[in-house]
Amino acid sequence: MNIQKSPLSELTAITSLDGRYRFKIEELSSIVSEYGLIKNRIRIESKYLLSLSVAGATRKFTDSETKLLQEIANGKITDIDIEKVKEIEKETRHDVKAVERMLRAKLQETTLKDQLEMIHFGLTSEDINNLSYRLQLKDATNKILIPTLNDLLEKLTQRAQNFKAIPMLARTHGQAAVPTTIGKEFVVFATRLNKQIKKLEKLPLTGKLTGAVGNFNALQYTFPEIDWIKFSEEFVSSLELEPNLNTTQINTNEDIVEIVQAYQRINGIIIDFNQDMWRYISDHWFVQVTKKGEIGSSTMPQKVNPIDFENSEGRLGIANSLADYFVRKLPISRLQRDLSDSTVLREIGTFLGNSLIGYTSTLTGLSRIEPDKSQIEKALNSDWSILTEAVQTLLRKTGIADPYSLISSLTRGETVNPEKWNEWVEGLSIDENIKTELKKLTPENYIGLAVKLTEKAIAEINSSGKSE
Repeated sequence: MNIQKSPLSELTAITSLDGRYRFKIEELSSIVSEYGLIKNRIRIESKYLLSLSVAGATRKFTDSETKLLQEIANGKITDIDIEKVKEIEKETRHDVKAVERMLRAKLQETTLKDQLEMIHFGLTSEDINNLSYRLQLKDATNKILIPTLNDLLEKLTQRAQNFKAIPMLARTHGQAAVPTTIGKEFVVFATRLNKQIKKLEKLPLTGKLTGAVGNFNALQYTFPEIDWIKFSEEFVSSLELEPNLNTTQINTNEDIVEIVQAYQRINGIIIDFNQDMWRYISDHWFVQVTKKGEIGSSTMPQKVNPIDFENSEGRLGIANSLADYFVRKLPISRLQRDLSDSTVLREIGTFLGNSLIGYTSTLTGLSRIEPDKSQIEKALNSDWSILTEAVQTLLRKTGIADPYSLISSLTRGETVNPEKWNEWVEGLSIDENIKTELKKLTPENYIGLAVKLTEKAIAEINSSGKSE
């Protein structure tokens, strides 16, 4: 059967990340794509060759040779170089070997042509790959994901500040509980998110440069006079990764697992927020700002669907499903090495891309909602029995026996309006001064320390600082 092959475009991309949502993750493409991976491999191979010269494994390079390798190690790599690697790979069917051969060809026309055999000297492909994948994850996290999360945190904190004194009915088990404030509920999510962002910022990534099965066999055999342990530690540290000397052929992946789990917790918090916002919008407690020309439903013109929160929930769910597999798979490699972990690591970009879309979609949704104070007030005042917590607690203070049962028998299952509330309070056998206090109580003023807690949490978030 003849199947027509279509050029890659937004319409023909197999995954929605590279199709429909490409514009939302464009900034990730140069980092976690095949392009970014190859670029990091070339950089590391160049840096390694230069380090061999410094260590005395090659002749001393001239200033111009050193400058050339430093420029490549710092990212001076052309698209032609990257494309050449892919062309070579069609023949070698080995991605790292293709990088080595491209670099050989690139240096063949320079004074370093006598050092071509020292490219990738004594290494295994995993020495290059483990560093490259971690640099991808590190750059994407520090340059794109964390700044986006900090933006979301800032917007969430601002909303908490703006809404800190707006009373709202809280629900537990889906049932009316006692009053809270919108700002306090928002700041709970902001606090949770801030804690996890700070943990993510501090998680280290490791690096391995130890040879075929982790013992420096070839390097030690050919240059026993060089301290290869020190060489490895200094090389990996120069990439701002923590050296890992105790490895098989692969670098053990617990560091990546920890970062994935940090993202997983962050994503769970945002999913939780998305679902709460969806319910608040459904209850008409929040309205969504409309934009001219936008359509909410193909058949129901009146609708404004909470699509940003829904999209975020779906994307973060996909990301966390991948995270579940990463966590199970990445710590496991048969004997000294098998290829399955490398296959899985290629999907780090898919994980980060879905996460990024989730964050930006929640940001968009958050920017387009406003509380409907009239609807919130209506729900809050629909049943004053939510104040009975205050009554039974106050009666305990006065020494009345089992006030919980007393009040429960009078109000459970009953709807209490303001008039009935005052009538009910008046009928209690308590001191008149206490009755007066209870009559002053309303759902709007029974919010405890919600405002103070919100202000305190905001101050703590602001004082914790942002990553650079």
